[in-house]
Amino acid sequence: MDIKVVSVNISEKKGTVKVPVESISLNESGVAGDAHSGKWHRQVSLLGTESFRKFEKQAGRMLSYGEFAENITTEGIILHETHPLDRFEIGDVLLEVTQIGKKCHGDGCAIYREVGNCVMPKEGIFARVLKPGTIKAGDAVKYFPKVFDILVITLSDRASAGEYEDKSGPATARLIEEYLTGKSWSSRITRRVIPDDAGLLKQELESAGNADIIFTTGGTGIGPRDITVDTIKPWLDKEIPGIMEHIRMKYGAEKPNALVSRSVAGVKGSTLVYTLPGSVKAVEEYMQEIVKTISHSIFMLNGLDMH
Repeated sequence: MDIKVVSVNISEKKGTVKVPVESISLNESGVAGDAHSGKWHRQVSLLGTESFRKFEKQAGRMLSYGEFAENITTEGIILHETHPLDRFEIGDVLLEVTQIGKKCHGDGCAIYREVGNCVMPKEGIFARVLKPGTIKAGDAVKYFPKVFDILVITLSDRASAGEYEDKSGPATARLIEEYLTGKSWSSRITRRVIPDDAGLLKQELESAGNADIIFTTGGTGIGPRDITVDTIKPWLDKEIPGIMEHIRMKYGAEKPNALVSRSVAGVKGSTLVYTLPGSVKAVEEYMQEIVKTISHSIFMLNGLDMH
């Protein structure tokens, strides 16, 4: 089924129903003239007719578009099954999903005062404006789910020479894919195998483009060819020391050799970067802890307040 806009709505005061209008103009702050516009992540609210029809049975009456204080009423997609960082293209407008649902305002909400419940907190979504323009009823909506670009770089003289099979890179790729799939996120994973060479590693890093996450495996120890950390650490914009400190302390308590690892985590631009040891066992141990922080880190990097 095609996705389309069935109504566009505005209210001048918060906590009130919105009124359908012929068109809405979106700018860098949200919907022009709407009470909810501003420099924040919930600039535009959306709700689907699929949610309307369901709630009408509970309300015992037909509902008007805008009654749930949504700016854009859509048809053809279950909006609350989308995810933050997914995007919608409506004509010239580009929106990025920033939040699914919200805290219910209770008596501060007009529909809640009447019915004692509201569908918006569970099934409404919010977005921010990436590209401004005008939206009106009848406009087609294009949906683009977020696809996470992952780069996994294995550093190994012998594996790059074909002397043995790289196993840590595939293990890293498998574990991050499993994590993202568990979150219903799509991913595109690229793997590279290079020698322990700082120049080649820099080339891979600089050509990574808009990767969301970069993992390296190997070269985190103190051997003469262990150059990964020395190359990546000064390249980062920000280091995230707590992750690797926690991992070293957790596993080093039983296996002191783990304390020799110099692995780092950090941020370059909007890319998360993690350097992992070269053994599959270590990769599994590190990833078990790293994935606990990834979604929160992604949201923080993209300016989304998910507290």
